[in-house]
Amino acid sequence: MQVTDKLTKALTEAKYLNADNVSRYRCIMRIFFENYEKLRYWLYQEEVYAQMVQDPFFADYKPEQCQQDLAMLVEWKNLNTIQDTRKVSSIEEFKNKKFRYQMSEYSVEIERLVLRLENLFIEGASLEPTLLERIRINIARFPQMADEDINHVYTWWNDLNNDFVRLNQNYQDYIRDLNSVKAEEMMHTKEFLVFKDRLVEYLRNFIRGLQRNVGVIEEDLRTLEDENKQQVFEKIVQYELLIPRMDVEVSRELLEEKTKGRFQSIYEWFVSSNGEENEAGKLFDATNEIIRRITRYAAQLSEKNAFGANRREEYRKVAELFLKCKDVQQAHRMSAMVFGLERPYHLKGDLVRETDSMNQSVYEERPFEVMLKPRVRTYREKSSRSAIRESAEEKQRTRRQMIEKQKEDMRKLRELESDGKIDFSTLPVIEPDVREILLKWISDAMENPAGAARTEDGRYYMLDMSRKEERCVVHCEDGNFTMPRLAIVFQEEV
Repeated sequence: MQVTDKLTKALTEAKYLNADNVSRYRCIMRIFFENYEKLRYWLYQEEVYAQMVQDPFFADYKPEQCQQDLAMLVEWKNLNTIQDTRKVSSIEEFKNKKFRYQMSEYSVEIERLVLRLENLFIEGASLEPTLLERIRINIARFPQMADEDINHVYTWWNDLNNDFVRLNQNYQDYIRDLNSVKAEEMMHTKEFLVFKDRLVEYLRNFIRGLQRNVGVIEEDLRTLEDENKQQVFEKIVQYELLIPRMDVEVSRELLEEKTKGRFQSIYEWFVSSNGEENEAGKLFDATNEIIRRITRYAAQLSEKNAFGANRREEYRKVAELFLKCKDVQQAHRMSAMVFGLERPYHLKGDLVRETDSMNQSVYEERPFEVMLKPRVRTYREKSSRSAIRESAEEKQRTRRQMIEKQKEDMRKLRELESDGKIDFSTLPVIEPDVREILLKWISDAMENPAGAARTEDGRYYMLDMSRKEERCVVHCEDGNFTMPRLAIVFQEEV
């Protein structure tokens, strides 16, 4: 960031938003803005005052106060003023200075921002797959823009940037709303079940749009030629330089930097680079995670509603049936019907019968046991505790076996030596274990700048790489491999 005078000076145009008489200042500026939208740029003090007193809130508002408020807004550069001399008929009227007032450019933009903030939660955000399709179509037209005139190129460039800004802002606002505390609370209410399916379908429709368009956009952006991009950027900058600007001087370097920066933002949004996931992929994952969370909350709500169902009416109906029973026996049968095993659960398992006799009752056989486990995420089986075993003898036996194996490997390696060195080009067929040891010795020596290391039994050796340009084949019991011609030379320490 480069610090300029614009960044260091105070923004006096925004003072009216937090001044002492903010209610009066903001209402006056809103009157000017509403008239500005109707193309009425100039207002008299009398017109402002008449619109102010129409609201009962300003019933005690005085013309002198209106004049003071307008003067203060002029001082803060929110209003521009000019003296109206067309209707002056005397020197006294000229001295009274009948002014007309107009909003400054800064004030227009500030009021637009304030109006947007006021309607922020009313307008809301959305996920529009059509924006992705339009961006895909415009990106596909990128190579053609090199041959178009600058007017057509600039219109295309504005459309592409506007769609990209809308897509980026809308998806961030929408995902933020779905992850907010208010949305979290709403997902735990019964009303959430009403539009759950509609919300999930809306998100899945957007995901389908991502899957259809993002891959095509990424491929088109990757295949763009640098020369083609420079031609298009040059036409955009040329058009920008031809736009007449009042009291503003824009350099070519600044316009080029802005244009390339906007393209780079679009490129990084759709294209993965440096091993990092692009923004489209992050959006895809975030949307899928929201769908999973919505489905989980809906399932929990359904289970909660089923578990807490009100059985009062059912019990009342059962009581009426009992009252209609003729005698106790019929009441017993009714009790067996209502509270008995009318619909028993059948548990099926790998039951092994002790006998195949059809005359033996199931009550005479051994019961089949079924271990039931809680169906909750936090359930963990208890680990069985066992005493610490004394394994000193087993450790000693394992240690003796490892020492014997190491001695046997060293013996096989010494048999491969010839004149104090092991030349890989003259090795016979070796075992896999021996090969692993030799390759480890090479690795240890190459990690040392001096090209030397020690074996497991303490012998000092150097790696001879004088003939590494040549190739040799090492034959092993499980296969052959080609490597540079190296040699391990053992040396006596001084």
